[in-house]
Amino acid sequence: MRDRVHRALSERLGVDQVFKSGRSIPPGADFAEILRRQAAACELMCVLIGPEWLDARGEDGVRLLDRPHDWVRVEIATALRSGNRVVPVLLGDGTMLPDASALPDEIKRLAGLQFLRVPETHLDDGLRTLCDAVAALLPGIGAPDGGGSGAGAGPDAGAGPDAGAVPSVTMTAHVSGGGSVYQAGRDQTIRHA
Repeated sequence: MRDRVHRALSERLGVDQVFKSGRSIPPGADFAEILRRQAAACELMCVLIGPEWLDARGEDGVRLLDRPHDWVRVEIATALRSGNRVVPVLLGDGTMLPDASALPDEIKRLAGLQFLRVPETHLDDGLRTLCDAVAALLPGIGAPDGGGSGAGAGPDAGAGPDAGAVPSVTMTAHVSGGGSVYQAGRDQTIRHA
């Protein structure tokens, strides 16, 4: 489902506006520095939470989120500390927002944030709702297909006092759905700044 979310956001915001770290960070680049910088700079971070997200474990049996240097934990904490908007996105019909008591201290605030759901039973509608919400939170970025009247449409979209400002960044951090393999370095979606 995470690939469908990535594809939907790319189509809505523009494929050249979406960065997928596993494909877009050049070989030999300091991916840790790039991911930290993007997490700090993002205006909006979507945290994709699947059914196994909270309990994903490493080969040693330790829960990944309990590791201080876990990439999803580091990126979420960085975005929260930076004052960026963080939106939990629940993947699937039964996925629940984690309780604060189940999260590391530095990301406990995630449990109190309003979430969006992308249900499997109504996947296309859920993806449309997610893309509409992200577009509304990032006015002037992307436009609905057909140049309709949604966020980013029209010649004056994004114009105003901040028109010359550095564009915002959208970042998505998640764990591989349904499994125990954590692929933070390959599965994050970051909109270029």
